[in-house]
Parts: sequence; structure tokens; C-alpha cells
Amino acid sequence: MRQPPVRFIALLVLFALLLGACGTTPAAQPTAAPAPEATGAPPVEPTDAPAEPTAEATQPTEPPAATEAPAEEEFVFGMILVGPTNDGGWNQAHFEAAEYAQARLPGSRFIYIDKVNPADRPNVQVEQAIEELINQGAKFVITNSAEFADGTKLAAEAHPEVYFLHASGDAVLTGSAPSNLTNLMGRMEYGKMMAGCAAALQSDAGKLAYLGPLIDPETRRLVNSTYLGAKYCWENYREQPADSLDFKVTWIGFWFNIPGVTLDPTRVATDFINEGNDVIISGIDTTEALVEANKASAAGRTVWAVPYDYEDACAQGEDVCLGVPYFNWGPRYTEILTEAQAGRFESQWEWIGPDWSDINNPDTSMIGFIKGAGLTPENGAFLDDFISKLADGSLDLFTGPLNFQDGTVFVAEGAVADDLAIWNTPQLLEGIEGQSAP
Repeated sequence: MRQPPVRFIALLVLFALLLGACGTTPAAQPTAAPAPEATGAPPVEPTDAPAEPTAEATQPTEPPAATEAPAEEEFVFGMILVGPTNDGGWNQAHFEAAEYAQARLPGSRFIYIDKVNPADRPNVQVEQAIEELINQGAKFVITNSAEFADGTKLAAEAHPEVYFLHASGDAVLTGSAPSNLTNLMGRMEYGKMMAGCAAALQSDAGKLAYLGPLIDPETRRLVNSTYLGAKYCWENYREQPADSLDFKVTWIGFWFNIPGVTLDPTRVATDFINEGNDVIISGIDTTEALVEANKASAAGRTVWAVPYDYEDACAQGEDVCLGVPYFNWGPRYTEILTEAQAGRFESQWEWIGPDWSDINNPDTSMIGFIKGAGLTPENGAFLDDFISKLADGSLDLFTGPLNFQDGTVFVAEGAVADDLAIWNTPQLLEGIEGQSAP
């Protein structure tokens, strides 16, 4: 057979190279962890591909603030969530906040990877997930779990050109954060005080149970806040002695159920009910406390619940819901992203409370509390009075004397705990039954 001329072969090779150059980019799913020097660990192959990013940017719902970024330049921001976007709690609150921000940021696009946790993605590290978002164009990355602290900091150090927000963290406060990392948290202590007050007001038995996640300074201070709210309202509105109020916490070991790893929150909630507790206050990301209280109520028992994190959480058991303390991340996310888009990012530690002029204002208040259908009108009026005292500063529940479980002094008589003392809470308070340490 006659051989083709060399020049013809060369043209074929060149044509093939051109076709290859015009091909599509590789699939966006990560195939390996970031390099060891970025993560401090060997590369890890994910066993389940991260979730695909969300839909295209929506139109702004209100006129955008002027920015220095060119109107035609797309601003991609991403989010790593520890749980699913529809958990009815912590993660859904963050996810909907990002959608809120996207709707108000012209030229923005929101992408995310959810369920970055040992159960759903056992071999995926947060650094890996962050790399995937950056590969997809993210110039700003939000991470939403305390367990993401180290990975977020490592990623920020490896990508000084990208801005990072670690929600609930304190690397800026401790001085360990790079300049492209900021921290944000809401003062949920106030919301938990309201939750505790509502629980004490409605309880017939004076037996309150707290469904706790894992044990760390954040969760301890939230349990303490709940107890202080309950104790105040039990004594001052119910006019009952403090020592007649039972308050216990059981920790499941994580923010939500991981079969075979944590305690089962459904079982824990059921045990609470069988022990005679008539109000279950949730501190986990999901709604098992409310669901089990609703089941018990349908079976003829008097049980109430207070869910957590997400403003619509009562929907899974409206009749037994006393109310829900919730985070409203959207307004502050929008402000921070707007500044970053304009090149005015600031690294800072923020711990933001409610807008006391209207704690449920969706555009201004970081922390809210929505009363549930289970709370009687009379008790609702008592709760309103309690909230008004928190709002005007006439009541500060972190005023001494307050002791820890081991009897050591937390706040001396007449003194008031400062922010750092509360933030770094090392123990549960005297009067609470349950573990202070893992």
C-alpha cells in the first residue's frame, strides 16, 4: 500500500492537536485533596463527588449599592456546608442567607458544596471542597462549621487572592488568621435565653431537657444561656423557687445524627419524654426534638419543644412548638460580600446581636425569635416582657454571682461577665445536670 506523504501526516497531527485544544474542560468534581503542603495531610480521594453548584444568579430584588467592581465582571462566591441545605436548621439558614445575598449582589453567582462531614463524605476534607469551589471560580468562600476552622485557615493561607469567611470561628480574635480571613457569629445567647424562658413559662413539670450536639465553648455557653433564661422566668414569672426547676443536657456527639458514631437524637428525645421532661430544647442542627415531641403529643402526652437555628423550624410540629431562636445571616453576608466585591474586604471578628428595635426584621436583625403556636397568649406576654428587659439593658443574665458546676466562681457577685469570658466558657453552670467536658 502506498504510504501518505510526510507533509500530509504532519497536517493530520496538527489538526488533531487543534481539536484537543478546543475540547471541553475536565469535569468540575474534585478527584484529589489539595497538595500536602496546603492541607498538612496526604491527598484523599473523595468517595462521593461533591454536590454540583447551584443555579445561575438571580436578578437583584432591590437597587444595588454602588461598587468599584466592573458591572460586567462576575463575582462568584461559594459556601461549604457541614450538613444538607434542607435540614430545617443551621445549614438551611446559611444556604438561604447566601441566596438572599446573591439576590442583592449584581453580577454575583453562588455555588456550594454541602454535607461535608464524616458520614456523608468520609474521605473529603474541607480544604478539598474549598479547592473545588476555587477551581470553579470562587473569589470568596464561606465555611459554616466550627470543625472547619483549621481547614479554612490553611486554605486561606494557600490562596491569598481569595477571601474567606469562617462562620462561628475566632481565628481573627486569637490572632492566628491570615489577612484574607474574617469571622462572623451571631449572639445566639440572647435567642437561647428567650428559648429557656419560653420553656420555663410553659412547663407544668418544671423538667426541661436540652438536646445538645458536641461539647465545646460555643455549645456550653448556649446551654448556660438557655438555663439562665429558664431560671429567671421560672423564678420571676412563674414565681417558683430555682431549686424546683430541673434542667439537664444530653450531648449526642455531633451537630446531627451520624449512625454508629453519635447518640441517636430520636432515641435521646424519646428518653427525655419517658423521664417526664415536658419541654425539649434543641441545640442540634436538625429537628428530632420537635418531631418526637409532636409524636408524643399526638399520643396524648403533654410535651413541648423549642427547635433551633432556622426561622421556619416550627413547621414540623407547629402545635407543640413554643418558638424558635434563629440566625439571620443574610444581611451581614450581603454587606461583607459587597465590600469584598468592591475590594474593601476587612478581616475582623464579629459577634452580632439582635436588632432590638425589631428582632425579627429580615433585613437588619442577626438573631430572632418567633413565638410558636404552643405558647399560650399569657406566657407569650411574659416572654415579650422578658425580651424587652434584655433589649433595654435592664436585665443582664451574666451578672454574678454565677458558679460553675465544680463550684468555682464564674462571675463574682455584682460583677458582669465580659465577652471573652462568655465566648470561651469552660464549664456548664451550677444547677445544670450533664457533662461539661467530652
